[in-house]
Amino acid sequence: MAVVGAVALAAPLLPLADPNATAPAARLLPPFTPGAWLGTDALGRDLLARLVWGTRVSLAVGLAAALLAALVGSAIGLAAGFLGGRTETILMRVIDVLMAFPYLLLALAVVAALGPGLLNALYAVVVANIPFFARTVRGAAAALRGRDFVEAARLSGMGETRILLTEVLPNVMPVIVITASTTVGWMILETAGLSFLGLGSQPPQADLGAMLGEGRKVLITAPAVAAVPGLVVFLIVMSLNLIGDGLRDALDPRLRGGTPGRPGAATRVAPGLAPAAPAEGLAVRDLTVAFARPEGAADAVRGVSLAVAPGECLGLVGESGSGKSVTAHAVTRLVASPPGLIRGGTIAFRDDDLLALPPEGLRRLRGRRIAYVFQDPLTTLHPLMRVGDQVAEAIRVHRVLPARAARTRTRDLFAAVMLPEPETIGLAYPHELSGGQRQRVAIAMALANDPDLIVADEPTTALDVTVQAEILDLLDRLRRERHLAILFISHDVGVVRRICDRVAVMQGGRIVEEGETRALLAAPRHPVTRGLIAAMPVLGRRRSAEPRPVPEARP
Repeated sequence: MAVVGAVALAAPLLPLADPNATAPAARLLPPFTPGAWLGTDALGRDLLARLVWGTRVSLAVGLAAALLAALVGSAIGLAAGFLGGRTETILMRVIDVLMAFPYLLLALAVVAALGPGLLNALYAVVVANIPFFARTVRGAAAALRGRDFVEAARLSGMGETRILLTEVLPNVMPVIVITASTTVGWMILETAGLSFLGLGSQPPQADLGAMLGEGRKVLITAPAVAAVPGLVVFLIVMSLNLIGDGLRDALDPRLRGGTPGRPGAATRVAPGLAPAAPAEGLAVRDLTVAFARPEGAADAVRGVSLAVAPGECLGLVGESGSGKSVTAHAVTRLVASPPGLIRGGTIAFRDDDLLALPPEGLRRLRGRRIAYVFQDPLTTLHPLMRVGDQVAEAIRVHRVLPARAARTRTRDLFAAVMLPEPETIGLAYPHELSGGQRQRVAIAMALANDPDLIVADEPTTALDVTVQAEILDLLDRLRRERHLAILFISHDVGVVRRICDRVAVMQGGRIVEEGETRALLAAPRHPVTRGLIAAMPVLGRRRSAEPRPVPEARP
């Protein structure tokens, strides 16, 4: 694109023939003819000169159309999205009327009303693309008008116009730039299309669309007359689209390195890992989990080894970002891939090598033999399904049961987790329940198929202390009654002390200390463990020092 743009800009300085000079005696000369390196058209005009000048015209019209459409459409979208009310209704109804027509038909109608000509084609393309900018920018501005920083600006006495220009516009500008950069190529193509139909540039003026239209008449006898401008149109449009993608990635850090692909059904496993030996319960050995980044893979879990026996509760504790949840999700390969990758180690659950199981085998195991209780049930429960239907679905995915039997099983599970009115509470939606009730529903779903292992990922973090105690007592009771193994993840040492038999402490993706709960908490050896214990508030005791981050231990 840089080369094409530079040649187009330098057209007046280049030693080119007159692009409009005809020479009937030299018509349809083939490419590489001396004095006419790309040949001539049906009127004997030099194709190289017409191509350079035509590219210059097409680029100028396309860029001007993109800037005008972005300016007018963004102004309409900003006013509609920020002001709202009647202004938004009127402006967006006008935009809706324009969008009711296919954009090419709308452009043809504008040219028909104004008459053929390159300037009129530019106006037609601008009018056809204004709705696209208006609707895109309106959505972004509407999402900002109720934000706290806008309200704070109003409270400080700033006027609406100043807020729009200094607070909203800078936040919407990346959207405008990305939209313009990704559509300028299509605007060049639309302008070329109108010229191809004879509604854009008029003879003898050259642009790429007009050259294509002229080349169509001699396509059989002299295909180069149409192929050369067609190739340049292709290169320009593809290059501008790629530039637009690059600008989008640069302006939105979340998309840097490309839009992430859809995660697969299971975390990818590096080839060549050793098979896992059978275990009594869950056995993880030397587990390493990495995440792909543009600058190279980063290990989030590094050489983790742990084991959970039947009927045992192992607590996995550590500060935020230490790798606890990634370790738990890796047990049944729930770490999203891309970007996740299990680079080393083994994971065995009884006789199954979980890193060697195909996705279908993992689906049969998840929710049946290994179940999860996630941190926030409000986001993990389906918001549009009744909670009873969700638990019944979890049952029927793994068992062939009639609907009535699944509902009966669901009611019994609700009673087992001590939900009030188990007969009717299944008709509620997640948002109609309290935090503790939603967590009990999540526990009921985890117990639906009598699993051997439950992974509880900070299940009490969002609950008040009274409900926390109830949920912990419930999990401990169910563990003892059903001989469940529990991998309990938390950063709260007090919670772990209440329910866990053993504790493993993580820092920087590694297990730094492990032992029996009471002994380890009574005499911690690692600074991380001592820091977690010191962070626990004790009623009536004043904190002796300001909390400090614990430096990561060297491997």
